[in-house]
Amino acid sequence: MTLRAKVLTVSDGVVAGTREDRSGDALVERLTAADFDVEERRVVADGIDSVAFALREMAARFTGLIVTTGGTGFGPRDLTPEGTKTVLDRDAPGLAEAMRLVSPLGRLSRAAAGTLDHALILNTPGSTNGAVECLDAVLDVLPHALALLRGEHPH
Repeated sequence: MTLRAKVLTVSDGVVAGTREDRSGDALVERLTAADFDVEERRVVADGIDSVAFALREMAARFTGLIVTTGGTGFGPRDLTPEGTKTVLDRDAPGLAEAMRLVSPLGRLSRAAAGTLDHALILNTPGSTNGAVECLDAVLDVLPHALALLRGEHPH
């Protein structure tokens, strides 16, 4: 079965054109190298509603992985986890915890992880290295998680 993915960059600066989407590029590169078919990339401004709306649209009629980058820290506009949590059906705390353990700065992450319909959503930081490190921390279990979301039981 093809591994499907989408990437959502959450950044006022990228939307305004004052910042390059390096973390989004890095996530697409890493996912592609791990045999994921990246079907969509999207950029939205920081904010609870913008994130929630984008995630609902991206998850509609989609079975696969949605990785966000940006908005997981302590800045006043860092609201990606709050927007994500408004749409999640179920939390996946083990994935979020594993991503936080990859580096000392991971302890500052407020990232969420969970499912929305048949999509698995992971929040990663806006830094290029942080986004890839967090994805790498859970990449080995994602095919199994996605198979379970598809209703397969490879036990």
